[in-house]
Amino acid sequence: MKALVVYSTKTNNTLKLAEALYDTIRYRKELKSIDDNPDPEDYDFIAVGFWVKDGKPDPATMEFLPKIRDGKEVFLFATHASPRDSKPIRNAMKIAKELANKGRILATFGCQGELSPKTMEKIAAQDTKPAWFADAPAAKGHPDEKDIAEFVHFFNTNCI
Repeated sequence: MKALVVYSTKTNNTLKLAEALYDTIRYRKELKSIDDNPDPEDYDFIAVGFWVKDGKPDPATMEFLPKIRDGKEVFLFATHASPRDSKPIRNAMKIAKELANKGRILATFGCQGELSPKTMEKIAAQDTKPAWFADAPAAKGHPDEKDIAEFVHFFNTNCI
């Protein structure tokens, strides 16, 4: 079996999870940025990590997911400022699953991730703030070691 761990990241939160997952996988594997435009046809198992923008996977991930075909095994994971089981992450995962619907989705995992100070300042200055912004301060320092350990355990329990 050959595995691909592909990630899209804006603040390196998703990269932290992708690297932990890559270290966990015991068969032939590659870790690639979504910006490298990897071909999912070359792999049997594909883990796709992304950040959430406006309740959806980021634009690069939205373009990548439909390229997954032929019943390939897929694990989706995401980082976001809102709590793990919040409406934005549930919506983003729903969209991600729909876009990757030709693959066989094994599981999904969402993890809080800290926003950059610049992004926090930019949103704080807006007259109208997104509903999830109230949760953003709680994401500071995430993903942390505990989050990463939970992520690896979840993967090992649900995907191997």
